[in-house]
Amino acid sequence: MSPRAAYSRLQIALHWLIAVLIAATWLTHENMGRALKARIETGASGFEGNTPHVWLGITVFVLVLIRIVVRRVKGAPGPLPGATPLMEKAALWGHRLLYLLMVLTPALGAVAWNAPSRTVGEIHETVGGALMLVALAHALVALWHQYVKKDGSLTRITRPQG
Repeated sequence: MSPRAAYSRLQIALHWLIAVLIAATWLTHENMGRALKARIETGASGFEGNTPHVWLGITVFVLVLIRIVVRRVKGAPGPLPGATPLMEKAALWGHRLLYLLMVLTPALGAVAWNAPSRTVGEIHETVGGALMLVALAHALVALWHQYVKKDGSLTRITRPQG
């Protein structure tokens, strides 16, 4: 598979949709500790008591799995112009960490919600916080590349390869 200049329309759509849904999931997490406690105390199961946070998490999980398959099939653009070997390695491992956290966070949330388990819920919350920090770092690095290095980084994820 040869390197491309940009991501496909589908990859771009998935990227931005997942980013928005992760932000929405983060914004709806506030009362989940109480909701999980109530679920444990009442013995609720299945879809009973599901919250917007739960539905958003399920959606993120499914879309991330689709995104991984699409990336395996379509690949990703090659290195940015002027990227050093260290920058390429940082990009590779940064993306791997981001994908791991995007899978692990909702998976842990699903276990916490369906087990139900406060301990797994606390781990989910910690991993979710790590996901938000890594996503923020990812966004800041992309902005730095686009506006300081001026290497077209954001163009690759906003304008599909024709």
